[in-house]
Amino acid sequence: MSITVIFFLGLLIALIGVIPPGLLNMTAAKISLKDGHPSAIVFSLGVCLVVFLQTYIAAMFARYMTNHQDVVEILQRVAFVIFVLITIYFLCVAKGDAQPDVEPHARSKHSRFFQGIFLSAINVFPIPYQAYMTITIASFGWFVFDTTSIVTYCSGATTGTFVMLYMYMFFFDKIKARKLTSQRNMNRMIGAITCIIAIVTFINILMEL
Repeated sequence: MSITVIFFLGLLIALIGVIPPGLLNMTAAKISLKDGHPSAIVFSLGVCLVVFLQTYIAAMFARYMTNHQDVVEILQRVAFVIFVLITIYFLCVAKGDAQPDVEPHARSKHSRFFQGIFLSAINVFPIPYQAYMTITIASFGWFVFDTTSIVTYCSGATTGTFVMLYMYMFFFDKIKARKLTSQRNMNRMIGAITCIIAIVTFINILMEL
């Protein structure tokens, strides 16, 4: 598979993972409003540094798992059930409560960078998400676990994360003025994304039967 394709796969998968409004993208947007784009970009660079490392760890874990196919099959079924339950929760159960305001505390660009590192480090969701997605695209023959492909994929995932953070910075005024940021619509977006992932997982399970 071309490294260009692998790069854009990493970019697209990361974009999908960061689309729902959350702590990282909303903090980047609020820093941009409060202190300007340069400070928000520095924050985002801190986030992306950790994202690269998390994606690399996820790819290493996924490479190990592909050598134990029986475990992968079990995890696929567990992941399918989890994604279905998450979809049901966000589409049918979760309430539309107001989103809590997250006010950044750091001031200098230097501290913004480390704030980005810290907030990204405590957000461990990218590791299982990227591990599962790399296993999935590898099962379709779109990805191989060599060093070049892994580094290319991690670079794409890092770029995709930065692009989405920058989009939140740039369009936050417009987004904030719409209903897109209401908790109800956030829940719907997250539910739609997990539903798509659940469908892909189900198709992948059927193909392996």
